[in-house]
Amino acid sequence: MAQHDYDIANQSFPAFRTDLNGVLEAINTSNSGTSRPSGAVAGTIWLDTTSATTPTLKYYDGADDISLATLDHSANTVNWLDSSVSFDIVSDLSPQLGGNLDTNSHNIAIDDAHGILDENSNEQLIFQTTASAVNYLEVTNSATSNNPSISATGSDTNVGIEFSTKGTGAIKFNDLAYIPQQALTSSSNAVAWDTQAKPNAYHLTTENTTFSAPTNAVEGAFICVEINYDGGHSIAWNTIFEFASSTAPTFTSADGKTDIMVFKYNGAIWQEVGRTLNLSES
Repeated sequence: MAQHDYDIANQSFPAFRTDLNGVLEAINTSNSGTSRPSGAVAGTIWLDTTSATTPTLKYYDGADDISLATLDHSANTVNWLDSSVSFDIVSDLSPQLGGNLDTNSHNIAIDDAHGILDENSNEQLIFQTTASAVNYLEVTNSATSNNPSISATGSDTNVGIEFSTKGTGAIKFNDLAYIPQQALTSSSNAVAWDTQAKPNAYHLTTENTTFSAPTNAVEGAFICVEINYDGGHSIAWNTIFEFASSTAPTFTSADGKTDIMVFKYNGAIWQEVGRTLNLSES
């Protein structure tokens, strides 16, 4: 590594050859040194070797040195210092991040049937696309004492989530899976029941009431209702509910008692599949 003032004086041949070789060595080593070459002019590029393992490539503009990049001899990499400098990611067949990837309010576009591989280049998460898709998933993290969530959303008013296995595979839950119980109330002696929103329900009686035909019924769905009697109120059912032997049971209708009913929708009616009557309310 060498530097030269790039001034070759009139001199005898041996001295001239030495001076010329010095110029060539300076060129060949990118004007390497721990300070700017004495003969630098505007436009001179030189290598600052103050750090032997990570020298800095600099450009002299006639007044100041502008640092362009550091050269990492251990990693054999060039680290450009100007944030506006880009690189050809298409030609780099094994790009690596040096920090977190910030999308800067932009999205990551993924081709159909492509996704994320593990460190062994095995598929870990593959995305399948639908032309003109309008519905999608949202994944939300959470603070202490709260659960992260996966939810369906999009342009449609009602958006569900489908889980599918391959072949005879099954969906496994390592912990308790449950549908939270939600309240049904009566108005004008009738109970309106949205079975999509409240498939596992309870009703605390306040009056004699009739369970109206449920809304948002889906063939094959199961629903359950726990009736807690706060007084001796009577319970009746819309004809869309079918009971065993086509006869509704005699409900307890006594203060402090509980009846539990389970139904399955066959696409036309809600068929009774289970009943437990006259329990002590707790």
